[in-house]
Amino acid sequence: MKYLLYLLLFATGTSCYTLSGISIPEGVKRAYVPLFVNNALEAPATLYIDMTESLRDKIRDQARLLITEDNPDIQITGTLVDFRVTAEGATAGDQTAAFARQNHLTIVLAIEYKDLRDPDGDVWKQNFSEYFAFDGNQTLASVQDEAIEFITDQINEKIFNKAFAEDW
Repeated sequence: MKYLLYLLLFATGTSCYTLSGISIPEGVKRAYVPLFVNNALEAPATLYIDMTESLRDKIRDQARLLITEDNPDIQITGTLVDFRVTAEGATAGDQTAAFARQNHLTIVLAIEYKDLRDPDGDVWKQNFSEYFAFDGNQTLASVQDEAIEFITDQINEKIFNKAFAEDW
């Protein structure tokens, strides 16, 4: 009998607890994520579109919100503000040159979040950035797809956590 009681308490307790850490405001069912603006001159032509779609997918799949333009509860807008490669850690070359030991591709995305249900609702703006390090002997073209996928995933995770899991 004692074991049955423990089993019942365990089953009841675990059914109410979630490890996802997602905290969707009550009543939020729909989100609007318009196409991001591209202000990063050096970025690949479709990067802002790909990053928009990736964030939409994450919100739809993990927050289970309907992505729509019609009467949304929240709005998340974005601007791709930077796409750059920087050399990190020079290594000696010949007498007239030095070479980068490592390069960093950095992407910065400015996000604005608005709760549209209430004029005094939650509003915030924040820049999210991430970098991908690659060997100085490699070209950006040789790692670009992998780097962009990694950076996009990391930035999306940061945005999602800020919007839906910060209080967890």
